[in-house]
Amino acid sequence: MTHLRPAQAIFGAFLAVGLVGTGLLMLPVSSEGPGGAPFLVALFTSTSALCVTGLVVVDTPTYWSGFGQVVILVLIQVGGLGVMTFASVFGLAVLRRLSLRSRLNAAASLRSEGLADFSSVVVGVVRTALVIEGVVAVILALRFWLGYGKSPGDAAWLGVFHSVSAFNNAGFALFSDNLIQFARDPVICLAVCASIILGGLGFPVISQLRAYLRTPRLWSMNTRLVLWGTVLLLVVSTVYITALEWNDPHTLGKMAWPERILTGFFQAVQTRTAGFNSIDIGAMHRTTWFGMDALMFIGAGPAGTGGGIKVTTFAVLFFIIMAEIRGRAVVNVFGKRLSRAVHREAITVALLAVALVATSAGALMWLTDFSLDQVLFEVTSAFGTVGLSTGITAALPAAGKLILIVLMFIGRLGPVTFASALALRQRTLLYQLPKERPIIG
Repeated sequence: MTHLRPAQAIFGAFLAVGLVGTGLLMLPVSSEGPGGAPFLVALFTSTSALCVTGLVVVDTPTYWSGFGQVVILVLIQVGGLGVMTFASVFGLAVLRRLSLRSRLNAAASLRSEGLADFSSVVVGVVRTALVIEGVVAVILALRFWLGYGKSPGDAAWLGVFHSVSAFNNAGFALFSDNLIQFARDPVICLAVCASIILGGLGFPVISQLRAYLRTPRLWSMNTRLVLWGTVLLLVVSTVYITALEWNDPHTLGKMAWPERILTGFFQAVQTRTAGFNSIDIGAMHRTTWFGMDALMFIGAGPAGTGGGIKVTTFAVLFFIIMAEIRGRAVVNVFGKRLSRAVHREAITVALLAVALVATSAGALMWLTDFSLDQVLFEVTSAFGTVGLSTGITAALPAAGKLILIVLMFIGRLGPVTFASALALRQRTLLYQLPKERPIIG
């Protein structure tokens, strides 16, 4: 990989780790039944874990053995923080230094712009993740032990697994009903939600909040956009889901009103690209699915463990539209002017994402008899690395599962990174052509 561009190196690293994970999950020791898992089951699970999605084609707690669950957990951790980040940590630990190429690759993976103090950034990212995961793991383990009678060993394993899965926005659970049996438990639900939100903010935002929590004037535009966007989307999504499902006896209708609010908030957080569910997603109203499609498509913050087109991309597109409507020549956000390059990048990401989701949904409709709303929910969940499903994942044909695998892979890397990795070459033009303006609208 020493001669590859950063995008190609990231693509190759994720592909290599995914294939290694597939091989490990195919071993007989990884599954509970006789023999190893079939190739497609192992590949789908490995990709879903590495891309921190959470879509599954088999029941995780009953199909996979303890060893298989550990493999899934490691893939989630590596995928959430990034293969290049772990490679950098290994290089710092063993070689005590990083080559320039390694710095460039890892910086591209973390969306970092500077290389001067890159070693401290990488170590800070890993330390932040481990601290948050550790705190949430202790809370969950104590709750499983004292509240549900699990043995100390089982409670500790459940706490660690779900903490890592939550912080990395993966959505894998070690219960056959995911977290439905804990829908009325505020300790488990709120601890999982807090971990998901922190992981979805992105490491640059967490780092800046640690340094300048009490001085918001020093926050960057990225931090402001992520925080405002996250709060706004969480409020809107909570109200939307709770209101539409309030009287539905199959979801929230049979709960007391505090439990309805808790469950509505929990499911709203999951659209931040985590795939846990405390109610039956397949029983929700189709209108609720449609709104969740939009929320999953937007996703979480950049340079974090979440997916989607990112909150910042959505915010930039919004401000571009507002500036165009008002007839302004430039786009201003929080007292700063947006670069034209940011305009192009946001539009490119959004249009590529729309094309991928639409094309994949059309392909699945041609391959299956499922309705458009079911298929659209599935492909949006895969692209946004969310992991929520209406229950059709396991019933998809092999070709349909392969489509979801590709979508999860592209969603984790990002459409632009994926396209750049496939490009044969990149070059800078040394000239400009004459301008001409077509009629728009």
